[in-house]
Amino acid sequence: MLNYDIVVVGGGPAGLGAAIEAKKQGAGKVVIIERDIELGGILQQCIHNGFGLHIFNEELTGPEYAQRYIEMAKDENIEILLDTMVTSISGDKKIAAMNTRGTISIKAKAIVLAMGCRERARGAIGIPGDRPSGIFTAGTAQRYMNIEGYKVGKKIIIMGAGDVGMIMARRIVLEGGEVVAVLNRGAVVRGLTRNVVQCLEHYDIPLLLNHNIVRINGKERVESVTVAKTDENKEPIPGTENKFKCDTILLSVGLIPENELTRAAGIEINPETNGPVVNEDMESSIPGIFACGNVVKVHDVVDFATQESQKAGTAAARYVRTT
Repeated sequence: MLNYDIVVVGGGPAGLGAAIEAKKQGAGKVVIIERDIELGGILQQCIHNGFGLHIFNEELTGPEYAQRYIEMAKDENIEILLDTMVTSISGDKKIAAMNTRGTISIKAKAIVLAMGCRERARGAIGIPGDRPSGIFTAGTAQRYMNIEGYKVGKKIIIMGAGDVGMIMARRIVLEGGEVVAVLNRGAVVRGLTRNVVQCLEHYDIPLLLNHNIVRINGKERVESVTVAKTDENKEPIPGTENKFKCDTILLSVGLIPENELTRAAGIEINPETNGPVVNEDMESSIPGIFACGNVVKVHDVVDFATQESQKAGTAAARYVRTT
């Protein structure tokens, strides 16, 4: 069994921030366990700028922001386990993980949960209709385009005016695609105003408020969507249906904190945020297990997740010193 002072689960911006701050506060052996093949989390596919305004007082792209923290982690001699999946966490701070080399058992004095969040998919919002290819979450499309180098479609409808959806609308246009419209079920956009302006208005991309997809049409590939206007309760208004031709649908319909490990460990969950209940030190209902970033609640700005992670890292280091 491996022994560490602090184990950080997740190598995105929150995990990196927590681990670095813990080391700065005097923690001994610190390890980050990351299931992907590289550190940085979602930032690696966010090639647009707008990151770092609060932390670094300058505009950075996602990979640039991530790289600064990756370099800090190296400077602090933080151990990194990449391509490694944590499968369970117990209340006495034992961790089971696995990778291509086998299983790993770890005992920690303190744990920081920083697993981030995931996107809601079609099944979560119950869009009826056919089941053709050409339906992606906005984040999946972002990865395909920005990391894998694939176009996801030519004529796209985006459901949901979340930040990633609006950013992808601009990205698609810049790559020569057509965005028919961005639809929003309600009258209020969930994403940042700057993204409405920079990603939609500047590129003449239509934003249709109070509209929802009520049916997806297509055999092998998406052929069209049926769209209806919605009332004040975001319910479709009968008789307002209209059909839009498209070959691709991107869904930007919300994010969910990634808390399967948290629940399995017996940590109390906040029903409002779907993240763990934490105190002012970001400590969960189990002493010595902390949480930060999007696993606690979804943050609009990555700088805020980093600031929260620094608080968690400081508290975790203090816990190890005093217990």
